Amino acid sequence: MGIDKQSDIAANLQIGPTTEGMVRIYVEGDGLELPLDFDPDEADEIAEEIRAAASAARKSPAPKKGRR
Repeated sequence: MGIDKQSDIAANLQIGPTTEGMVRIYVEGDGLELPLDFDPDEADEIAEEIRAAASAARKSPAPKKGRR
């Protein structure tokens, strides 16, 4: 599955600091628990990538309702 493919998989996402000074992205869904720890600088880079992707998504033509 590529990044641009839709999926029926649902998951919960939590983001927060750890007691070790890291930033944790925690993904949980359908028998999967995935804690991903990043140092604060890496977390800032990830946040920048998310902002850039959101900006690009806003510029993309919106899909027609009822179609995937």
